Amino acid sequence: MSTLVRFNPTRDFLTVRDLMERMFDESFQPAANGNLEHRLPIDAYANGNEIVVQAALPGVKPELVEINIEGDTLRISAELPGRLEDVDYSFAERPHGRYSRTLLLNVPVEPDKAEAHFDNGLLTLTLPKAEAVKPKTIKVQAK
Repeated sequence: MSTLVRFNPTRDFLTVRDLMERMFDESFQPAANGNLEHRLPIDAYANGNEIVVQAALPGVKPELVEINIEGDTLRISAELPGRLEDVDYSFAERPHGRYSRTLLLNVPVEPDKAEAHFDNGLLTLTLPKAEAVKPKTIKVQAK
C-alpha cells in the first residue's frame, strides 16, 4: 500500500538549504591559527589486519605532510602549493592552500608500527590493527 504525500515546496526548499549549509560547513574547517582549512578528500578501508588511508596530494613534498595519531584520532594535514604571483592566469582551477582531515578510528591501532608511503603524489598510510582486535581462528577439536 502506498501513501500519498502532498508536495510542500517550503519543506523541500529547506531541505536543500540545509544540505547546502552542511556541504559548506564540511568543506572548510577552522584551523588552530584561525585560518580556514580545506577538507582533505580521502579513501579509507580496513581489512583483517590493518586500516589503510589514501589521500591525493599533488605537488606536495612528502616531508611537508603531517600525520598525527593521538588516542583514537588520526589527523593528516598538508599545504598544497599556491599559484605563482607574477603570472596573469587564463585559468586558475587547481586547488591550493591548507588541507587537513581528522578521523576517529573505530578500532585500536598500533601507531608505532604505522607506515606512510608517498608515490607520485598519492599518500598511503597503513595502520596495523592492535592484536586484541585482529580476527582469530579457533580450531574445533573432536574428542
